[in-house]
Amino acid sequence: MIIAFSVLLTLSSLLMIVLVLMHKGRGGGLSDMFGGGVSSSLSGSSVAERNLDRITIGVAVVWAVCIFALGLLLKVSN
Repeated sequence: MIIAFSVLLTLSSLLMIVLVLMHKGRGGGLSDMFGGGVSSSLSGSSVAERNLDRITIGVAVVWAVCIFALGLLLKVSN
């Protein structure tokens, strides 16, 4: 059971990295401090961006549940 959660945690971690990197930049980062950023209006969000947000939240929930379950399993096994 611990191995299954470890594999699921690894896969969800890698998927989380990919999903976060796919998001569109929203500005206000380090590049804006040095004049490299161009501000744009963030009034509307595309359907693809909203779906990407939902998928990212879902993967984050799976990731958190895996960490919690692994913590409980490792505590019980000792």
